[in-house]
Amino acid sequence: MSATSPAIAIRFLTDEDVPGGIVSALRNRHPSLDVVRVQEVGLRSAGDDDILEYAAQQDRILITRDRNTMTGHAYQRVICGLAMPGVIVIPEGMSVGEASRELELISLASEAGEWRDRVIFLPL
Repeated sequence: MSATSPAIAIRFLTDEDVPGGIVSALRNRHPSLDVVRVQEVGLRSAGDDDILEYAAQQDRILITRDRNTMTGHAYQRVICGLAMPGVIVIPEGMSVGEASRELELISLASEAGEWRDRVIFLPL
């Protein structure tokens, strides 16, 4: 692994409410970053539990703007002892640029296991 092209081990899944511009910015800046949208994997109108289950099966940290219901379902998975790779909540007022920079920092400066069973709210 070289200093100019670090291996990116974190895998993201973005909820339907995450603007496509955030995903595009991440993909443009780091083509090796593994980020998929629920729309790309057939979960466009899926419920929170189904999205979290998919994220767990694929070992993907979920990125969402849904601080009301998604966070509750994520905490419930942890309480029940179910796999929960992590949830990152982007506030409604955060710009695409700021959100993509925060997610870039997470992907480059941490490991996936650090977010397991956690719900975090941006900004860090």
